[in-house]
Amino acid sequence: MAQEMAGAPMGGEITQDEKLWALLSYIFCPLIGIIALLIEDKKNRPFIKYNAVVSIILGIIAIVLSWACLGILVWFYAIYLGIKSYQGEWVQVPIVSDFVKNQGWA
Repeated sequence: MAQEMAGAPMGGEITQDEKLWALLSYIFCPLIGIIALLIEDKKNRPFIKYNAVVSIILGIIAIVLSWACLGILVWFYAIYLGIKSYQGEWVQVPIVSDFVKNQGWA
């Protein structure tokens, strides 16, 4: 059984499809996250939606920080989060996870 992120809705067992979409959202952030939110059956799954929104924010942060060569570090962190989410874990990103939750985006 997957670990539940504090305060995140748990929509039952996390499927391989959901894990794959989460992983790809982080590896190819922010592109795949945006695509996931545009596909009707994907955006209605809590695990995919949460990881898509977080990956979009991390992708934007990586792009903004790329001028200072810090963007690559954010991208490596995103890949780490993708691997953790592929293992079925609800990942917690400092500041970003709380922001996403408080905005009601996921």
